[in-house]
Amino acid sequence: MQIKITPQTLSGCVPAPVSKSAAHRLLICAALGDRPCAIRCSGTNADIEATVACLSALGADIRREVDLLLVTPISAGSTSKGAALDCGESGSTLRFLLPVVCALGADCTLIGHGRLPSRPLSPLYEELVAHGAILSENGKMPLTVGGKLDAGVFTIDGGVSSQFISGLLFALPLLQAPAEIAVTGKLESARYIDLTLEALAAFGIVPERTENGWKFDGTERYRSPETLSVEGDWSNAAFWLVAGALPGEKISPLTVTGLRADSLQGDKTIVPLLKQFGAKVEQNGEAYTVTSAPMQGTLIDAADIPDLVPILSVAAAFASGETVIRNIARLRIKESDRVATVLFLLGAFGVSAFADENTLTILGGGSDGGLPAISAPTLSSFNDHRIAMAAAIFASAAVGDAENDALVIETAEAVRKSYPDFYERYRSLGGIAEEV
Repeated sequence: MQIKITPQTLSGCVPAPVSKSAAHRLLICAALGDRPCAIRCSGTNADIEATVACLSALGADIRREVDLLLVTPISAGSTSKGAALDCGESGSTLRFLLPVVCALGADCTLIGHGRLPSRPLSPLYEELVAHGAILSENGKMPLTVGGKLDAGVFTIDGGVSSQFISGLLFALPLLQAPAEIAVTGKLESARYIDLTLEALAAFGIVPERTENGWKFDGTERYRSPETLSVEGDWSNAAFWLVAGALPGEKISPLTVTGLRADSLQGDKTIVPLLKQFGAKVEQNGEAYTVTSAPMQGTLIDAADIPDLVPILSVAAAFASGETVIRNIARLRIKESDRVATVLFLLGAFGVSAFADENTLTILGGGSDGGLPAISAPTLSSFNDHRIAMAAAIFASAAVGDAENDALVIETAEAVRKSYPDFYERYRSLGGIAEEV
């Protein structure tokens, strides 16, 4: 699918989509629980549906009734054998469920698409094998799973992926024996671990915090509450919040509703970062309103907020002076090589930028350098949902000319991964997004 974006200021009010990070976690806990649980989840996306499909293949019964997901858990001792678990392109689904199926002793096959088969599973893979799992060759899919996980100490490098740790946190209570996670090195994306611990606590599981990880005593059991709600997603709300900060023909505020101020999502850092750039941000309960103001380049540490880098790069392009984003190395193993694709994105609007192994530097425009202009007629999303959305927000505030008065985003359907109604919401804010 191709979407043609014509520059037009975005303004108005839009609800935050549901958090897929929260939905994954609550669905997994509910499927491992002791009784049915209703999860209020007003929306969905391809990644959430992948987790639903995999849990259903394992034996859970998950049905949607309007805004509710009704989860009847996997019956004890009756996990489906020989099931095929299609993780789609969802790294969270694969990395969360691999340790779980090993702990359940579920002989199954994990399938992935897009770049998912090439995304790393080490050192999680080696730790699972060392504790009794029988896995087919690392780095190749389909990945077959056999054996049953033994308890013990699971040692994981904290700098590779927090999803490995989350997967073990979900799995180890199922062993019903003392087990421990020992994290080595610096723990990055720690807020995602906090989200996992929050979900586990809602189901009665609170592991003991140790000096370098977490410990289970073997008595833990998943105890399901009757109802839970999936909170709004700060990661995707960030696209609208940045849109409100961008210059336009008139100063028009943009409001996003349904965002918890006390959320454990790390990407709520978008609010102080926008203030750091110079944008005007106001809060009223769970509503956040952003109004454009002159922005200045700044210094950003992306270690705990890698998913914000594409849209932060858009903000940097409209800020005067230099923005430096550090700790970007892990962006190379996302849905695309996001270091390369962000550079392509910036180049499509004539913005100078360069990167080394771990730092991205953007030379913004703003009041000193003028506004970025559409300098390429088309841009591929590289099948990356965050690149597609960032490109649409970028084009809304860019300058068009007689030669390039609009930008056509190729493989624009990539947004289905996390935000299937993104373009509908874009149009509701006055944006011009036409399918061509």
